[in-house]
Amino acid sequence: MATTPEKREFVVLGIETSCDETAAALVRREANGKGVLLANVVRSQLALHAEFGGVVPEIAARAHVELLDRLIAEALAESRLGWDEIDGVAATAGPGLIGGLIVGVTTAKAIALARGLPFVAVNHLEAHALTPGLTHGLPFPYLLLLVSGGHTQLLIVKEVGSYTRLGTTLDDALGEAFDKAAKLLGLGFPGGPAVEECAKRGRATIALPRPMLGRPEPHFSLAGLKTALRHEAMKREPLGAQDVADLCASFQEAAAEMVSDRTRRAMELYLEQLGPDAQKALVVAGGVAANQRIRAALATVAAENGFALVLPPPELCTDNAAMVAWAGAERLARLLVDDLAAPSRARWPLDPGAAPAIGAGVKA
Repeated sequence: MATTPEKREFVVLGIETSCDETAAALVRREANGKGVLLANVVRSQLALHAEFGGVVPEIAARAHVELLDRLIAEALAESRLGWDEIDGVAATAGPGLIGGLIVGVTTAKAIALARGLPFVAVNHLEAHALTPGLTHGLPFPYLLLLVSGGHTQLLIVKEVGSYTRLGTTLDDALGEAFDKAAKLLGLGFPGGPAVEECAKRGRATIALPRPMLGRPEPHFSLAGLKTALRHEAMKREPLGAQDVADLCASFQEAAAEMVSDRTRRAMELYLEQLGPDAQKALVVAGGVAANQRIRAALATVAAENGFALVLPPPELCTDNAAMVAWAGAERLARLLVDDLAAPSRARWPLDPGAAPAIGAGVKA
């Protein structure tokens, strides 16, 4: 459990290599708890993976090795800080692609050892969860909807290191489902932006299922929606441009309605667990948070239920090192540091005590 944070300033270097973005950032946590982003450098590997229709772990890890030292130097230059002004180093240690994680964690440990700095092994999901403290100064507690390529979860964020999972996906993550929909329809990779752009020209008139609507537990399921999309596409072969646009619009609308329904139920559970006087704030993080239709649907749900909708800027919703540095600073302020034997973890649930969701599998 987190302790009371120290009331002094911390500057932390953050490193992110969990998937296909290589990133380094510097963040200052002021004595009053306010966060200041000093530098944030990200290099996407999209061009390296596009021809394969998805991320190739070995290619990603090799690119991290080639890029990371240069990006750390760029972040230091951008921040105009020297090594003597840095108080700690944090790296994403999981969950993610193990090869990439090892690159970032090993680099961070080497810096910590050479400079005599504390090391913080950051949970990538916690980094997303804590981002509103950096961007909005949002106090605890709040409800978090995490929607990314690898995770779709609803959690109560109580404090640094204290989370209660309310719902998770039973199969595909939302971002994963968008990517697969795009691949099915020949729209390329990454799929989320491609489906959203194509949907603008479409009509959401094709009947697709809304899985899990009305269920008492706010879990998600995307596999059936994805399968239904494939069947509808096969009915219309050969697909014309308008067919593809209509399929995209219908798929996106189904996803937005499902996410809205599941989030509405999570709001009820949030207030049941914390009481009616708890802060009513909904944070949406992860790459899918950039989807405008889903954002609009969640804005409606938040307004209807009296919740403030908190959306970090798009560049801090996708994978980045600023959120890792901030999570490291928050942990360092509470003396939650790690030794140099801390492992990299392909899987690392935020709430390990949560009851298993049947079918959740790797989506802890």
